[in-house]
Amino acid sequence: MDSKTVSSRLRELVKFLGTVKGDLANVTGPPSLLAPSSVVEVGHCWAQRPAVFAAPAHEPLPEKRSLLVLKWFLVALKSQLYVAGSPGPQAVSIKKPLNAFLGELFLASWTDEENKASTELVAEQVSHHPPITAMHVVDRQNGVRADGYARVEMTFNGNVNIRQVGHAMVHIDRYDEHHLVPLPDVKIRGFLGGCMYPEITGTYTLHSSGGYVSEVKFSGEGMIRGKRNSFEAKVYKKDDAKQRAIFTLSGVWSDGWVVKDAQTGEVMEMFKHDAAENEPVPMDIVPVEQQDDWESRKAWGKVLNGMAMGNLEAVTREKTKIEKAQRQMRAFEDARGETWAPLLFQSISAHDFEVFHRLADGTSHQLADERTKGVWRVKDAQVKNLQRPFRAGLTPLGY
Repeated sequence: MDSKTVSSRLRELVKFLGTVKGDLANVTGPPSLLAPSSVVEVGHCWAQRPAVFAAPAHEPLPEKRSLLVLKWFLVALKSQLYVAGSPGPQAVSIKKPLNAFLGELFLASWTDEENKASTELVAEQVSHHPPITAMHVVDRQNGVRADGYARVEMTFNGNVNIRQVGHAMVHIDRYDEHHLVPLPDVKIRGFLGGCMYPEITGTYTLHSSGGYVSEVKFSGEGMIRGKRNSFEAKVYKKDDAKQRAIFTLSGVWSDGWVVKDAQTGEVMEMFKHDAAENEPVPMDIVPVEQQDDWESRKAWGKVLNGMAMGNLEAVTREKTKIEKAQRQMRAFEDARGETWAPLLFQSISAHDFEVFHRLADGTSHQLADERTKGVWRVKDAQVKNLQRPFRAGLTPLGY
């Protein structure tokens, strides 16, 4: 598809979005602008570099562990936000993931044999209205895990504004240390110019139970420096009233950055996404034909095939089948007075989440559990003993 056609369709999308009132999160985009993956796959960005995920487990200094968790957070942003695209002058540098249906699952793993690290990801759409996705990543060998969930809220004012209500919590077993990680808000810009791209602005903080804070200030085009996806960050001791930096970072989160020792000015690392040593390792996933009906790639298989063949009519037809069946399932549940129960995650009371309140004390972090149907945590025993078929006799199509 040429850039002129894409630009025309983007202008049509802008006109359509301007007519939608309220939250856009469950609004379906035009088939030509959909990514060949679902929202439940987005968590792969946390798991696809096992060595980066496991690194804090091997660092004895708490300030450097905070630095390594910050690196994991920054490294994940590119593949999280440049969905089905990449930074650059392409006509469309990102696409919209498919809206996940209630109960949709994504299971995958990654193994880095050279660095003796491996990750497992489980993700589930635990709510459809509002859309809430829960995710869990674990490296059992190195004793690191990350648990997160997000409700996505979207509005349009010339840009698409995406607010993620939720958080992630990293735990490092060896030091019994927690890290509270924010989920930044995002603007999708470039509709009228025919090249959509994500931008993060504002300041976010990561907090560790080891006593350190990582502060990240995002900027971008139109700001002082005017460089897309720019940021500056520092790590400092929580009880330092002057917040003096121990480490500093600066650069472009979708490209690369420099890490320095703030005291000596020594360059500790120069990270580049396109360097061979920083490439994600291959993802391991059960072949589609062996997957359960509730697993994302099998459930959306005919939609994805339509995309691959450029058959937008088939995409629309098969996508509509799933969406219609899901509406009917909810209607049947309502008629019987039943409530859908997630398979791998459960909602707990905010009052029971002591570690969050301890790390968030005195910060701007809030649970907002009334907007996310509670606080979502993985059912560890269920994941360890997971067997296909997951929901015998029931599929996303209702049979």
